Amino acid sequence: MKLDKRKPSGLEKDEESVQLLAELREKLYSGDPSIRRKAAFNLSWMQEDGLEILKEALFGRSSRRAKTAAAYGLRNMQGRMKKLVRELFETGLQSGDKETRYVCNRAMAMLSGKMPKDKRPRRRTGGIEIREIPARGNSNRRQISGNRREVSGNSRHRTDPLGRGNRRSGNR
Repeated sequence: MKLDKRKPSGLEKDEESVQLLAELREKLYSGDPSIRRKAAFNLSWMQEDGLEILKEALFGRSSRRAKTAAAYGLRNMQGRMKKLVRELFETGLQSGDKETRYVCNRAMAMLSGKMPKDKRPRRRTGGIEIREIPARGNSNRRQISGNRREVSGNSRHRTDPLGRGNRRSGNR
């Protein structure tokens, strides 16, 4: 995504800070989520300059991913900026853009400590049913009770009531 050149707000001290802000702004729109989050976090430490860039990403015509990263950076703002951030999210809830409203709603929920339920239904895993597996060795274990042997569980061998095993009647 090609970004328009940002005009300095006058708060930057020197050319080096202007370059750093331009670089972080570029990374905020990156395709890699970890780079976006790192840039947003770094912008959160830059007070007014970072607030301006994050606000531009949140309310501008950017992707949902960039808006989410901007909300992450805004949530990580420290000190006196917290109140401004809360007000930004509240104005975002009245925004005309549905992506901005969604991101601001989630960010407000995270700030308050409770997440809203997702309205989308969860996907099934494809009909896989989890069943309990019987303990090993218990199904074919022979138990002796009294004078007779009995087989518990499913067994390939049958025993007659006298406990003679798998013998057929008659002479062999």
